[in-house]
Amino acid sequence: MKWHRYNGYAILVLIVFRLIWGFVGSSTSRWLSFVKWPWNAAGYAFDLMRNKDRHFLGHNPLGTYMVLALMAAVALQSSIGLFIVEHNDTTWGPLYKLASENTQKWLHKWHVWGFYYAIMPLIGLHILANSLYGIVKKDPLIRAMITGKKPASQYEDSNGAIIAHYVSSRAVSTFVIALVIVLGGLVLLGGKIFY
Repeated sequence: MKWHRYNGYAILVLIVFRLIWGFVGSSTSRWLSFVKWPWNAAGYAFDLMRNKDRHFLGHNPLGTYMVLALMAAVALQSSIGLFIVEHNDTTWGPLYKLASENTQKWLHKWHVWGFYYAIMPLIGLHILANSLYGIVKKDPLIRAMITGKKPASQYEDSNGAIIAHYVSSRAVSTFVIALVIVLGGLVLLGGKIFY
């Protein structure tokens, strides 16, 4: 069950990476460029229902809230996992000693509930929405997520978009910083990372 624990570490590192990347990454990945007010998302949803096409180089207003919901759900899920013992005492988070046995049991219930009733439905909705964008709207979101490129078009958010330089070295540096923050933080809190 050590892979369960390592997966949790990896998720935390990726979450911290994405949080930092929202400040130092490409223009479309920066928090200030794509996190919109809730009424922007509502307006975008109404436009979708009226079949009014609006195109975004980065995340559309509804997609922004999906990103935030997924990030919050997996961050909470992996954070809870740090404090629990499960699988008949064969798997434990590195910080389990900081929580009482009753707290561990309570957190374990939320850990299981969060996976089945929050993360899995959000993933399903995310896949469905991206598939519908590709099939119905002919918007190649999945290809753009993989390649980082979208076909030329009139994008509402293209004014502030810039071509990022040295993205690879910045991404590697950000990843190393995230790794140090997560694993170093666990050690500083008295956690045993590898056992």
